[in-house]
Amino acid sequence: MTLTNAQYRLAARPVGLPTDSDWQYTEEPVAEAGDGEFRVQVDYLSLDPAMRTWMNAGRSYIAPVEIGAVMRAAGIGTVIDSRHPDFAVGQTVSGVFGVQRYAISNGSDVSVVDTGLAPAPVHLGALGISGITAYFGLLDVGKPLPGQTVVVSAAAGSVGSIVGQIARIKGCRVIGIAGGADKCKVLVDELGFDAAIDYKAEDVRARLRTHAPDGVDVFFDNVGGPVLEAVLARLARGARVVLSGAVSQYNTTQSPRGPANYMQLLVQRASMIGFVVFDYAARYPEAVTELAGWLRDGSLLARDHIVPGGIAQFPDALLKLFTGENTGKLILAL
Repeated sequence: MTLTNAQYRLAARPVGLPTDSDWQYTEEPVAEAGDGEFRVQVDYLSLDPAMRTWMNAGRSYIAPVEIGAVMRAAGIGTVIDSRHPDFAVGQTVSGVFGVQRYAISNGSDVSVVDTGLAPAPVHLGALGISGITAYFGLLDVGKPLPGQTVVVSAAAGSVGSIVGQIARIKGCRVIGIAGGADKCKVLVDELGFDAAIDYKAEDVRARLRTHAPDGVDVFFDNVGGPVLEAVLARLARGARVVLSGAVSQYNTTQSPRGPANYMQLLVQRASMIGFVVFDYAARYPEAVTELAGWLRDGSLLARDHIVPGGIAQFPDALLKLFTGENTGKLILAL
C-alpha cells in the first residue's frame, strides 16, 4: 500500500516566535515497514512549549532538531500495518512520531494505549507527558505536605492545570497564576484551585501577600521571568522551587537574565531545582496508574484544547502556546 506522507520539517532556527519561513512543508511516499517495524497513521499531535527550545542550536537536556529534519513531536496514532511481533494492526499507540501524517517505528519508546481507560487525546495530556511531568515534578521534587501553600505558574496550561489538581488532592492550598480572567475562573470554578492570580491585570506580588500571607511553600514554575521574581519574594522558610519550564523566555531575542532577588533562596533556606521528566522514564507507569485512578474517581479533570483541521494547521496551532490562546492541553487533530 503506497501512502503519501505530509510533513513539517525545520527549515531554519527561529529568531523570536517561529514564522512560516522557519518551516518546510513536504509530501513524499511512505516507505514500507521492514522486519521488526510497523507503520502508524498519526491521529493526534501533542503541542508543547518545549518544542520551541528544541528548535535552538546549543547545549540542552535533549539534542536539537536538525535543519531539514521532521519536527519532533509526541503523538498518538493507529497501527495500519505491522511486521513487529509486539504491535498489531488496529492498535492505538503513542510515541515521538514527529509532525507528520504517517510514521515508521521499530517500537522503541512506543507504548500501546488503552483507549478504554480514556480517549486517545487524554493519553497525550493528563495520562501523557504533561500529567507525568506534573506528578513527579510536584511530588518528588516539590515534596508538598498537607496544609502547605503551593503556587503554580502557567496554571491553566497542560502541566500547570494538573499540578494544581494534584496539590489539591494532597491536601494543599493551591494558588494558580494565569493570563486572563477566563483562565482564572476555570482554575477556581472547574479545577478546584483555592485562588487564582491574573498576571496580565494584577500585581502578582501584592496578590500573593493576600492569598499566601504566610508565604509560599512550593512553587512549580513553568514561566520564569517576572513571575518567578515575584514568587521568590514571597517564599516561606524551607520552600522548594521546581523549575519545570520558562515559557516567557523561549522566544526572547535577548539573553535572558536570572532573577534579581535570588538571594531570597538563601534568606529563606529555600531550594531551586531544575526538573526534566525524562529522568523518570523508568517510573512512568507508576504515575499513569495514579493519575488514571484520580481520573476514574473524578478528583482529577482532564482539560484538552483540540485544534481541528489537520497537519496544515501546525504552524499556527503551535503559536497558541505563546499567545496564551489555549486552556489545558493543546493538541492538533490530524
